[in-house]
Amino acid sequence: MNCRHCNSKLELSLIDLGSAPPSNAYLSEKTLQAAEKWLPLRVLVCKNCWLVQTEDFVAEDEMFSDDYAYFSSFSSSFLKHTEEYVEKVVARFGLDENSHVVEVASNDGYLLQYFVKKDIPSLGIEPTLSTVITAREKDIDVLNEFFGKSLALKLASQNQRADLMVANNVLAHVPDINDFVKGFSVLMNPQGVATFEFPHLVNLVEKNQFDTVYHEHYSYLSLTSVRAIFETNNLSIFDVEELATHGGSLRVYAQRSDSGERLVESNVVDLLVREEKIGLKTVDYYAGFQQEAEKIKLSLLEFLITAKREGKQVAGYGAAAKGNTMINFAGVGVDLISYVVDKNPAKQNMYLPGSRIPIKNLTYLRENVPDYIIVLPWNLSDEIKSELVDLTDQGTTLVRFVPEYTTL
Repeated sequence: MNCRHCNSKLELSLIDLGSAPPSNAYLSEKTLQAAEKWLPLRVLVCKNCWLVQTEDFVAEDEMFSDDYAYFSSFSSSFLKHTEEYVEKVVARFGLDENSHVVEVASNDGYLLQYFVKKDIPSLGIEPTLSTVITAREKDIDVLNEFFGKSLALKLASQNQRADLMVANNVLAHVPDINDFVKGFSVLMNPQGVATFEFPHLVNLVEKNQFDTVYHEHYSYLSLTSVRAIFETNNLSIFDVEELATHGGSLRVYAQRSDSGERLVESNVVDLLVREEKIGLKTVDYYAGFQQEAEKIKLSLLEFLITAKREGKQVAGYGAAAKGNTMINFAGVGVDLISYVVDKNPAKQNMYLPGSRIPIKNLTYLRENVPDYIIVLPWNLSDEIKSELVDLTDQGTTLVRFVPEYTTL
């Protein structure tokens, strides 16, 4: 396989998780009776541009289908994060009723709703029909399409150029990353701004976040690799922020290379230097990650087997893609984790891909209180802990396994 950005041959492996079904391919009662598609799940590193990426096995439209079950609005902490972002960019870039905001991968309107409340003209672009329907119910204008250069040219010809473009947690999800990024430089106004949020590769490697590896994540991004991709596609980075979301993310601010006039902030250079100093552009930096993932796998299995022998019931909280990665890597099934609960009605009464563990609602959890609850979306541990105080007061113990086994 060659690098999806620079086309260099890929030879350096970061991790091999064997095989798994796509992590968001939840099963219904009907599909539970059929065979699942299991695919290799291996991540490689480009030694030229340092883009970390999965091997290609799944088509984009196969994973982001009409019944896609991930809805961003079910996390209260993430909604707060996005509302604060809107307040910040409106003030910083002087956005008003004469501006135009375009969000790519707008999901269920979790972010654009705050621009709409300010009467700032907005457009969402989202390929999954399930989330588009929900967004439109909030009176948000959404195109149900995949984004790339072709769509950007079409929208630009229709006077839909943007003063601000937003792309949260989508840059890692696109197979043709050059075409995707090129679309931003095409659709932005000459002095427009684009912001991108994505999990930072440094946290993946140094905090053992191997469960964020799944087929839907085609790329694992550093500022070093993103700068190279942007420069190839007429974008330049002028600011960057480090965020706590999704286990540690970057928010990158970009402008068109051919017309943008904003000065580059010093923290861009500082972070690039820091990434180089920790060795991100060396082969040694990626060594040992496989072994760290296997330690977590063994820790999970030891915990579950001990609980089983002691007659304790274990449930999971959050039917998250990252949880599916860990569960399937460890080969865990319903014999060890009785059920998983999730607040999202689109996931309830479904089954996790691979493990086929049933997904229940919060009422079921409180009627069938387990001895242990594994918090699968560990990045939301504080939020989930506060939601389950009534259960912990009854003696239920909350645990998580990334970056290591911890009692919450």
